[in-house]
Amino acid sequence: MSKIKHVEKHSTAGELVRDIVIGMSDGLTVPFALAAGLSGAAASSALIVTGGLSEIAAGAIAMGLGGYLAGKSDRDHYLNEKRREAEEVMDRPDEEKNEVEEVFKGYGLTDQQIAPILQAFQADHKAWVNFMMRFELGLEEPDPKRARISAIAIASSYIVGGLIPLSPYMILPQVSTALTWSCIFTLAALLMFGYGKAKFIGGNPVKGAFQTLIIGAVAAGTAYAIACLVSHR
Repeated sequence: MSKIKHVEKHSTAGELVRDIVIGMSDGLTVPFALAAGLSGAAASSALIVTGGLSEIAAGAIAMGLGGYLAGKSDRDHYLNEKRREAEEVMDRPDEEKNEVEEVFKGYGLTDQQIAPILQAFQADHKAWVNFMMRFELGLEEPDPKRARISAIAIASSYIVGGLIPLSPYMILPQVSTALTWSCIFTLAALLMFGYGKAKFIGGNPVKGAFQTLIIGAVAAGTAYAIACLVSHR
C-alpha cells in the first residue's frame, strides 16, 4: 500500500500581502480625498489631475522609501543580534547552555534528553547560534531582498490605488460628473479591496469591506466639506 504524502498548505506571501495592503489602502484613500477636496474647491479637472498625479508620485516615493528603510532596518537588527549571539556562544558557553536547557525544559524534555542536543550544538556553533536566534530571541532571518521587494510592492500598489479615483478626471472635463464617477469607482474598489484583504487574513470579509469603505468615505467627505467651507468664505 503506497503511503500518501501529506502536503501542508501555508501562505508564504504574508509580508508581500502586507505591503500591498499598505500601499493600496493609502493609494485609494489619499488621492481620493485630495481629488474630492479639490472638487469641492471648484478646481478644474486639469488641475485636479495635475495635483493628483503629483500626490501619487510623492506618496509612492515616500511610502516606498519607508518600506525600504523598514526592511533594511529589520535585516540590520537581525545581523547585529546574530553577531552578538555568536560572541556569547564563544565567550560565555555555560550561560548559553543554560538558556538552551530552559528552552527545551519548557517543552517538557529532561536533562538526559537535552544532553545530546547540547553536545551537538557544541560541535556546531552555527546551528547553536541559529537556534538561539529563533527560540531565545524569536527572530527569523529576513530575506536579503526584502527591503527592495517591499519598496517596489508598496510604491506600485500606491500608484495603482491612486489612479482609480483619479481616472474619471482624466476622461471627463466636467468636475461634478468626474467626482460622481470617482466616488463610484473608488468606493467599489474599497469594498472589493476590504473584502479581499479580510478574506486573505481570515477575518470577516463583509465587515472588512464595509470598514474599508467607511474609512475612505469619511476621508473624502471630510476633505470635500473643508474645501467647500474654505472656498465659500
